[in-house]
Amino acid sequence: MGNNKKVPFGDLGAYLQNELSEGTVKNYLYEIEKFKKHYRNPEKITYQNLMEYVEYLRKSYTPQSVKRTVYAIKKYYDYLVNNGKIKTNIAGNIRIKDGKENPIQLQELLTEKELQKLLEPRKERYPILEKRNQIIISLLVNQALLVGDIERLRIEDLDLKEAKIRIQKTGITNERILELKAEQILLFYQYLQEERAKLETFRTEKGNYFLLGKLGTKITSDDINYLVSTYQKGFTKKITSVKIRQSVIKLKLDQGENLRKVQYFAGHKHADTTEKYKETGIDALQTAINQFHPLAF
Repeated sequence: MGNNKKVPFGDLGAYLQNELSEGTVKNYLYEIEKFKKHYRNPEKITYQNLMEYVEYLRKSYTPQSVKRTVYAIKKYYDYLVNNGKIKTNIAGNIRIKDGKENPIQLQELLTEKELQKLLEPRKERYPILEKRNQIIISLLVNQALLVGDIERLRIEDLDLKEAKIRIQKTGITNERILELKAEQILLFYQYLQEERAKLETFRTEKGNYFLLGKLGTKITSDDINYLVSTYQKGFTKKITSVKIRQSVIKLKLDQGENLRKVQYFAGHKHADTTEKYKETGIDALQTAINQFHPLAF
């Protein structure tokens, strides 16, 4: 039978799958299809038409949903440019500034000590997945990757000789090349030589994905999120992949790293996204009070 996986909406779906997770692709395709029904000939509309569509969305969508839809439309026009159907992406400069995202709860993020605790070796239910799971946690803690970044990693994205890893761009993050820690290099090499070879089956796709599941297929976002949830025991703070990422970004800024360098590290497209992790003097004081002198009620 071979690979039964179908790419929805043909070439467009395949184009999106090069950069986005399967769940995101489905969401984007849904929004793009609605957009194409609203405008019968989207290749010929103007920037003004796009802004009118944004206003239309605001009447029934939350600010976050509007932003997600705009990201989807941008990717659709990227696709049209890539295929030579239009010359420029007329949606490229749209930025939705209203309805700011939920503020990052800085006082709830993990400390450096708590992040290091996640890296401590532990006994796994399935020994064959031990190194793979250590790799996932190491990528979250050391490189602050998104779950989708980890899911899409391919073997060719690794350069173990140079201790580098390439993270593909997505609709919300830039491509970047990050350094690997010394202990990661050995771990990655051992996984490739031992565990991954054993995990390969007839189900293993030809995409050369780095991290595989028990059945030989590429690891999914659900797999990664479940693994993270198993680390909750022993922590009073809620442990999620997003919180780990946010904690690492904040820690780098707290340690005095340059804002632009941290922006590149995180893959943020805009510096103001990175700045959200910086604490003012008052914020830092409040965090310290909450952490070390919580009020009892």
